[in-house]
Order: sequence, then C-alpha cells, then structure tokens
Amino acid sequence: MTDNPNENLRHAALAYHEFPKPGKLEIRATKPMANGRDLARAYSPGVAEACLEIKEDEANASRYTARGNLVAVVTNGSAVLGLGNIGALASKPVMEGKAVLFKKFADIDCFDIEVNESDPEKLADIVCALEPTFGAINLEDIKAPDCFIVEKLCRERMNIPVFHDDQHGTAIVVGAAATNALHVAGKRFEDVKIVSTGGGAAGIACLNLLLKLGVRRSNIWLCDVHGLVYKGRSKDMNPQKEAFAQDTDLRDLGDVIGGADMFLGLSGPNVLRPEHVEKMADSPIIFALANPTPEIMPDEVRKVAPKAIIATGRSDFPNQVNNVLCFPFIFRGALDVGATEINDAMQIACVEGIADLARATTSAEAAAAYQGEPMTFGADYLIPKPFDPRLSGIVSTAVARAAMETGVAARPIEDLKAYKTRLDASVFKSALLMRPVFEAAATASRRIVFAEGEDERVLRAAQAILEDTTELPILIGRPSVIERRCERLGLEIRPGRDLSVVNPEDDPRYRDYWGSYHDLMKRRGVTPDLAKAIMRTNTTAIGAVMVHRDEADSLICGTFGEYRWHLNYVTQVLGTPDLRPHGALSLMILEDGPLFIADTHVHSLPTPEQLAEAAIGAARHVRRFGIVPNVAFCSQSQFGNQAEGSGKRLRAAIEILDSAPRDFAYEGEMNIDTALDTELRERLLPDNRMSGAANVLIFAHADAASGVRNILKMKAGGLEVGPILMGMGNRVHIVTPGVTARGLLNMAAIAGTPVRHYG
Repeated sequence: MTDNPNENLRHAALAYHEFPKPGKLEIRATKPMANGRDLARAYSPGVAEACLEIKEDEANASRYTARGNLVAVVTNGSAVLGLGNIGALASKPVMEGKAVLFKKFADIDCFDIEVNESDPEKLADIVCALEPTFGAINLEDIKAPDCFIVEKLCRERMNIPVFHDDQHGTAIVVGAAATNALHVAGKRFEDVKIVSTGGGAAGIACLNLLLKLGVRRSNIWLCDVHGLVYKGRSKDMNPQKEAFAQDTDLRDLGDVIGGADMFLGLSGPNVLRPEHVEKMADSPIIFALANPTPEIMPDEVRKVAPKAIIATGRSDFPNQVNNVLCFPFIFRGALDVGATEINDAMQIACVEGIADLARATTSAEAAAAYQGEPMTFGADYLIPKPFDPRLSGIVSTAVARAAMETGVAARPIEDLKAYKTRLDASVFKSALLMRPVFEAAATASRRIVFAEGEDERVLRAAQAILEDTTELPILIGRPSVIERRCERLGLEIRPGRDLSVVNPEDDPRYRDYWGSYHDLMKRRGVTPDLAKAIMRTNTTAIGAVMVHRDEADSLICGTFGEYRWHLNYVTQVLGTPDLRPHGALSLMILEDGPLFIADTHVHSLPTPEQLAEAAIGAARHVRRFGIVPNVAFCSQSQFGNQAEGSGKRLRAAIEILDSAPRDFAYEGEMNIDTALDTELRERLLPDNRMSGAANVLIFAHADAASGVRNILKMKAGGLEVGPILMGMGNRVHIVTPGVTARGLLNMAAIAGTPVRHYG
C-alpha cells in the first residue's frame, strides 16, 4: 500500500481482474455430465433430436438452447467511456464488466464480443451474422456517427432486439430523472427550455427521447465543441445534429442559456460556468453527466442557485445517472416475451417504471446497500439506486407489457402478475417459498405487535405489511421517535394514522398492563412495583401481555438481545399446559432448494420427548410452505453404531414417534451427508423408510443445529426465514438480531396465518 489513493485503487483493480483467475467471467454447464448416459443426451446421439426440433421450428431454439437468455455485448472499442478509441482488445475488461452486470441484475447470460473492424457497414455485417447465436444484441462503446449506422443496419436486418446502450440506455435513465426533476420543480415537459452540450450518440438519443416525452423541438438548443448547432452550419455536422439546428443568429452556449429550465450535459469537464447557471430560470435543473469530471461541479451550482436540482454521472453525488438502472431490465422484459425489437413504447415504459419506483417508498434492501445516503424522493433522490431489488419486477414487467401491446412479442405472457412474482422471486430469494404462507395469511386480518417498534427494520417491515398484506401492525415505542424516523427514512406510515402505537413512557393502558402482568406473576416473586417497572421498560413483556389480553394476535420480538431472554418473558406470560416451546425451526433457502433445521435456539440438550415434539412441529410447519416433509434425525452416530451419546436420545425419540401413526416420513439416527445423499443412505441401510433427500434436519444439540444454520448463512449463501417458534400456537415468534426488514415481513406473514391453517 502507498499513501497515494489513486495508486492503491489501481493495484486493487488490477488484482481484482487477475486473481483468483484472470477475468470476470466463466462458462458453466447447466446440465449434469457425470456418466455415459449424460454424454449421450448432451452430445451424440441425443443432441440430434434438439437440432431437428429447431430445424422444424426456429422458435424451439428458446426451448432447447440457451439462446433465449443470451445477449451479445458487441464493440469495436472506438469510444470507450472515459478512455476513447482504445481498440477492441483493450476494451475487453469493460465488456466483461457489462456482461457481469447483466448477470447480476437480471440473470441474463452474456458473451462479450470485441471486433477489430472500424468500418460501420462491415461491423454491421458481422453483428447480423451472429443472429443464430443470440436472443438480443447490446451494442457498446462505438463512436458516433458510426454507431447510428451500425444500429440502423442491424435493426433493419435482424429479427431480435438490437439496443445501443450508450444511446438509449443513457437516454432512458435521463428521461426518468428528468421526469422526476420536473415533478419536483413543478414544471412540464411541453413548457421547458432545454440547453444541451454534446452532439454525440448519447446526447442525440437523450434529446430524441425527450421529444417523445413531450418537449418541443423548438425549445431544444444543442451545442457542441464548435458552439451552437444552427441552420446553415457546415462544420462537423451530420443528419442527427441537423435535426436540432435552430434558425438563429446566436452562436454559443452563453448566448442561449438565458432562461433555460434545464441543462443537459454529455460533453466534457467545466463546460458550464457559474455565470451560465445564474442566467437560467428559477430552480434550474442541471444534468452534468460528463465523467469523471462533470460540466460543472455540484458545489459550484449551489453557490449561485441553492434551489437547483442536480444530477451527475458520478456515484459520490446524489442522482447518479447510471445505465445499469435500465439495460438489464429492458433486455429481461424483451427476452422473456421473445421481442423482435426494442421499440419506443418499450423504452418509454422503462422510463416510467424507473421514475415511478423512485417516487415509491424506498426498499429496505436498497437502504441497507446505501447506508447514510438520502433515500426519500425529492431533489436529491430523483431515480432509484441500482441495487434496489424492485427494479427487475417493476421495469421488466412494464417493458414486457409494452412489447405485447405493440405487437412485437413473439411469446406473449398470459399472466403478467405471475411473471412479476417470478421476477421478484429471483431477487428476493424467499419470495417463491413464502407465497403459500402469504396466501394463507391473506385469509384473516391478524394484529401483529412488534416489541422493538422504533427499530428501522421494524418500521420498514410495517410499511411493507400495510402495502402487501391484510395484517395490522402495532408498534411498541415512543410515537415521536417513530414519526421522526419514518420521516428520515422516507416512509409514508405515521403513528396514530396508519398504525397503532403503544408508548411505554405514557400509555393510558399502563395500569391495565402492569395489573395483568402482576396477576400472572404474583406467585412467582413479582411485586406490584416490579410489575410496574417491567411494563415501563420491557417491550417484549408488554407485547406478550397485549397478546394475553387479546389486544394483539401475535408478537414478534428479538431484533436485539439474546433469544432465551425473550423466550423467558413470552413463556411466562403466554405459556400454558397446551402452549409451550417445542423448538425453533429455521428455514434455510439455498441454491439447490430449501432446508429446515431444528432446534436452533430453545432446548440446549433436548430430551427424546422434546426431539419428537420438534419433529412433529417441524413437519407441520414445513407443509405451510407447500413442501412435503422428509425428516432426518442427525447425529455423529449412524443407525445405531454408537451405543451412547446423542444417538441414544435420537433413537429414543424415534421410538416415541413410532408409538403412533405419523403423517410424515422420518428416519435416523444418521450423519448429515447420509441424510442428504440418497444413494449413500441406500447403500448403508437399504431398507430405510425415507425416499429422497431429507429436507428437515433435527439435531440432538442446539450447538450443532445453530452451527449448521450459521455455516449455511455465512459460507453457502443461505437466506434464513425464521427462527419459527414451534409449540406456542403462533402467538409469538422470536427473531435474531441479524434479521432484515424482509425477514421481519416474512415472519409477520407466518405470524399472520390463523392457527387453523397449521394442518
């Protein structure tokens, strides 16, 4: 490391690209290739069947090959952002990076294709010849005006989407940002005067899209390095610039900037000066998008126009105009409906989707990724952040709908609502598995009280509950604190208006609450004074008393503090001979499917009776997710090969289960690999009573269950839903401090299901 941050960044970036293997991409097989049978199906002779089906009907290529989800990122390296004409080979790291973004944000596979060809017509010939391989083409970093020629020829000759992202991706994000900037400024497209610098591909595309959004051509003043584009100018002109030529004697930026409502810069550093900004209309909109140095720095604008609305292309200022908000999702929607092109309607749908999302409540996931940044719609938040997971569902669905409505969709989607749900499920890993739970929860409006009602995650979850479910959240916390935090976080909910609040410091029910708690605990050493103190300070106990008094249907607590501390209070208040904790069940969502683990928190060293109860409870809960339970009791011992230790207790638990008919499969005791590997289990115990891999693992030690749970979370990328507290009649669930707002929403859905749905 050195004291030079730029040099440190250089070394870090080079190491990122070189290690552990060169580059940012690799190709992986999606089908098994483990034996001769696999080989015969993947290649000769089986592959001939797929070939013949495609020969019969070319649309079958999307059924039997990866073409329908494969995009080519094509360049000749003649106009690489910030680097210029560096050539095809030197541009490869940029194209690999673009392919990575396609995969990350929209799960689209890409090949980056760098072509040594400077002639635009020959380059178009090469791209058109690639049509059998790809479902769509993303042209990238091709200089103007060549890029216009290449795109025009490819679009005319190809029957798949061709999209020059430098032009249209930039234009779409600018269009979305401009839509919301005008909304904030109280202006309309048809009324504003726009001055633009930069007559390249991106600049021209932005102006063309602004025309489609309602801007009058007569109100657009285009300048380039030679000054104003005017009628009769001959120097460095082309048809694209000529379309914006003004009939005027004015000649430079300073002449035309007066009274402008919006400046759009896609040119170079320091083109716009403070004295120019002073001439603009009130609350000017400044889009200074040159990278890395904008046409004017935001602080220079603020000095002369404090109310200015500013966007740049940089991530260290608010309102970064970033193409990643657009291109993954417009391609996702286009590919999924088999679009033959990306037309104006699809681009405008993309604009509207991005703009609408920025005006919606900020997602908890985006807030977590951009901690400390303003996330409330307004002058400093005009467009969503790239890591907002809702982009895929909202924008891709809008694009798909527009493609269908304009007749360019070869494979229309019948149920767009279900399509959006699938897209959301690809981003929110829990969405698909949680769907049956949310559907069951929708049958009743359950009252869910959150003990830690001032926590940001709880507030975000409460907003989502009110938007997405029929449940009624109740928060325990100080109303003034909740209101301030909702305002700061950009949430629409407000205490007293949208949700009920219990204020521990001053609530009219305080006497009733401490009285109820004292009645329950007076024979267990709790005095009236202690009951009063607990009802002022212990929000978990307050929430439990509310459920006991039937003022809430279920309690969710545990966003901070130790699990068993919370468990002690909820058991004191809500425990009965029929309601007692049987164990904690964690659903781990993994790449190859769900896996349930118990008991992770309740019993440190469970007895055989407790293990049997945990298995019964786990099987009941697993069915709530639409999954058939397959329960394995896991131990170091394997089918009786160790007489003592955990195996002994597990064998006793199985005897208890065997004493009565059960409606789920179970087996044990066995090692974890035996539980998950059907072939291994068949070899070790051919007549075992399980079929297929286990999806529920019951452990004889909480340490083992908790350890496996945490390893799956931290090393296998598992997403946890839970822990689900079994045995308490759905009246309480205790989460862990690592829970997210999405996790709390999931737990609210679980808590929101009436007991009758438990099976």
